[in-house]
Amino acid sequence: MTEAAAELPAPPEQAGAVFGDRFADALRYAELLADAGVQRGLIGPREVPRLWERHLLNCAVLSEVIDESVSVCDVGSGAGLPGIPLALARPDLEITLLEPLLRRTTFLEEVVRLLGLANVTVVRGRAEEMVGKLPPVDVVTARAVAPLERLAGWGLPLLRPHGEMAVLKGDTAEEELKAARAALGKLGAVSASVTQVGGGVVDPLSTVVRVLVGESPGGVRAATRRAKAARASRAPRGGGNPGRRRR
Repeated sequence: MTEAAAELPAPPEQAGAVFGDRFADALRYAELLADAGVQRGLIGPREVPRLWERHLLNCAVLSEVIDESVSVCDVGSGAGLPGIPLALARPDLEITLLEPLLRRTTFLEEVVRLLGLANVTVVRGRAEEMVGKLPPVDVVTARAVAPLERLAGWGLPLLRPHGEMAVLKGDTAEEELKAARAALGKLGAVSASVTQVGGGVVDPLSTVVRVLVGESPGGVRAATRRAKAARASRAPRGGGNPGRRRR
């Protein structure tokens, strides 16, 4: 056990109610973050004493705004936040952890295997490169990835029509949303709001920016990228005339 891992506190009472049958797995995940997560530079050692309140529970309560049995893509998943706490709290969700860095996806794959998370898939790649390559999802999540306007440019194109982006933000959520409204409209958003979740679980409450899209998630550019990816997937491989059989 590393020195940082020794600083991991006991889980608060609320953790049992939030994670239910997967509480033991949530505890194991916290231990992995405090040990291997710190060793590999995925989280800072100063975060270990507040892993439960600031990270695991803060992320798990995002489930309050996500419908049952939907598909979710966690963009820039990093060490698995919020995707893994969400998967532990809500085994009904099908979650993709999308992360571009190899050392992070390696850690995520290890966690998924160790915890037996059958509802989680790890994909290495950048969100902007996955449009048309990943199946559209019902919900896109993220935390501490980028300012809202930039994040929306990456995340909204991954949604199905009438899907939602629900991202965890801090004290500047209202200001970010105000600054991003024009850009959100161009990206196909039809409404956006800020809400707080986690009453009785976390203090302060977790702040979530919710962005709903219409028929064209991501706007015109995303539609063009999806069409291009669809054409590429249908193109014959190996060249030659696809209609001519070899003898």
